[in-house]
Amino acid sequence: MGWKSIRDRLVGGDESWGGRRRAERWAWFTRSFPELDQMTVIDLGGDPHTWMQSPVHPKHVHVVNIEPLETELPDWIETDYADACALPEPIASRRYDLVFSNSVLEHVGGHERRVRFAENAHKLADNHWVQTPYRYFPVEPHWVAPGMQFLPVRARATLAQKWPLAHVKSSGVQDALDGVLWTELIDRTQLRYLFPDSRILNERLAGLTKSIIAVKKD
Repeated sequence: MGWKSIRDRLVGGDESWGGRRRAERWAWFTRSFPELDQMTVIDLGGDPHTWMQSPVHPKHVHVVNIEPLETELPDWIETDYADACALPEPIASRRYDLVFSNSVLEHVGGHERRVRFAENAHKLADNHWVQTPYRYFPVEPHWVAPGMQFLPVRARATLAQKWPLAHVKSSGVQDALDGVLWTELIDRTQLRYLFPDSRILNERLAGLTKSIIAVKKD
């Protein structure tokens, strides 16, 4: 079995180990907000296809991302190219029923930008679900590499270029540095600092916390 096949079985499509974990988390999310089909949602850093594949569709979803997104979408989904840490006024002045974010907080670019992200989440809605991988889970989830997050930057960049389970191997040192420096896993204390009035939930695997979720529901 090749490395690609191993990665596909671990974190590939819906039938992979990671895909099943994501489906379980999504079911947990929809159970937490049983009125989701009546809610307006802003998804910070997400993808419209996540919502299109869900068995429960909100009344309206606004997906904001710094990556270009598809525009040919159902009328209950809108998209914008924008930075979730520095939202333009037309978006920042709106109000929603729920802020949603999945595996984005670790990529926004350091503590100060995480603070801006959280401030926007608090302003946009009274309810939120903000998930991020847990720093102290023994396997770094983006490269599927044990302990990678604890290595010095140079060692992480070297591993990013060579590790066989990486989704896309870095093309060079600069590309590898971009990848590892824009990926900063956080812990419970940091998440609670950003969301002090939220419940911090633990998504566990084999008894170990795999990801942490700030949830607020009024």
